[in-house]
Amino acid sequence: MSSVLVFDIETIPDVAGLRRLHDLPDDLADDEVAEYAFQMRRAAVGNDFLPHYLHRIVTISCAFRDVKQFRVFSLSEPDADEAAIIQRFFDGIERFTPQIVSWNGGGFDLPVLHYRGLLHGVSAPRYWEMGAGDAHDARDFKWNNYISRYHSRHLDLMDLLALYQPRANAPLDDLAKLMGFPGKLGMDGSAVWGAYRDGKIDEIRDYCETDVVNTYLVYLRFQKMRGVLSTQEYEEELRVVREALSAIGADHWTAFLAQWDAP
Repeated sequence: MSSVLVFDIETIPDVAGLRRLHDLPDDLADDEVAEYAFQMRRAAVGNDFLPHYLHRIVTISCAFRDVKQFRVFSLSEPDADEAAIIQRFFDGIERFTPQIVSWNGGGFDLPVLHYRGLLHGVSAPRYWEMGAGDAHDARDFKWNNYISRYHSRHLDLMDLLALYQPRANAPLDDLAKLMGFPGKLGMDGSAVWGAYRDGKIDEIRDYCETDVVNTYLVYLRFQKMRGVLSTQEYEEELRVVREALSAIGADHWTAFLAQWDAP
């Protein structure tokens, strides 16, 4: 079994960057800086979703599966700052060269990681390999790398299932629930900034982790549909996930499993 890394990020406005770009005073509160940026954005495009490079990453959650185990973990504040969080994510790709799987990772998560990694001077040679490097397997990356949209080292499930047609995109929460999986619990992306201001970083991390497990469960169903997993293998993988989450024993996994089992 080759290794698979499902990932998701949670972000907040880059308040420090906004201060610098707009020459805002230091004594202006963070929420006022963010609101200033939101108002400018709404006036420009009709919504307050900031450009990718102005999102600061506070959590990257991952579900990792290899021949030995399935585990869920987060690279998150307050344990590390943004630079360390991003570097550790790319260090994992450097070490394991996994297939990475996302839901809208090509449209949001990876561009944010690119910009923020660039700002922090992060090193990610394996991730950016496209067949021109000196590594012994560099040639393989010419035909299958993490960067090209139609290559499989990065599988953006939302993009692929919609056949690369934005009008056909489906929300992860809806699709997961339609398949009988738990879907989102307790929060969505629009609530992250408010939760962060309230000091609820643990809740943000827990929410992000449940999102990556939902993505992994949808990925397993996709692997069954495309013939990579037999029905028996698929059911075994679901059992592995259930047992791993149950063994963690955290409250968000107790709630997740209860929702999964609900009629």
